[in-house]
Parts: sequence; C-alpha cells; structure tokens
Amino acid sequence: MTKSGKQGDTGLLYEAILSLKDLDECKKFFQDLCTVAELRAMEQRFEVALLLSDGMIYNDILERTGASSATISRVNRSLHYGADGYQEVLPRIKEKMRADGKL
Repeated sequence: MTKSGKQGDTGLLYEAILSLKDLDECKKFFQDLCTVAELRAMEQRFEVALLLSDGMIYNDILERTGASSATISRVNRSLHYGADGYQEVLPRIKEKMRADGKL
C-alpha cells in the first residue's frame, strides 16, 4: 500500500480473473465483485461492441440493447481508438458463438 492507504494497480484483479477456471466461477466472481447495475452496464457495452463490429447502425443497436447513444458512441470510440481489448476478444467470442451455433 502507498502512504495514502490506497493500493496502486498491482494487477491482482486481472490475475484473479485469469485464475477463474470456468464460466460458472467467472459468473460467481463477478456477481460478488460488481453490483447488478455494473454487471448489466458491462454486458450491455460488450453487446454493443459485438453489434458495432458486425456493422449494425446506432439506431438499430439502441432499439435492440436499450443502450444510450452516448454509450454506443463511447464503445465505438473504444473499438477504433482504444487499447485493442475489444479487437482481441471479439474474434474469439465470434468463433465460439459459431462453434456453438449461436452465430
């Protein structure tokens, strides 16, 4: 811990996430870590990213997800100018969805 009593970014949260063994463990961990509203917001942002990456337009995404235009715009900015986290994960998720017959 620092002198102010606040711990810096040690990566422990990310290490904890990487240690999860399966979907059930992941759901339980995030349910304990986040509020229902926080989880819904993250789920919604990820769905928006998936739809944007498939070329869906803002109005259709808004109708389908209920996300605000500000949220859609923020996710779109992250898709194009972010740290490439979405760019690394989306192809993997789309492949899994294809394999599971969900896409």
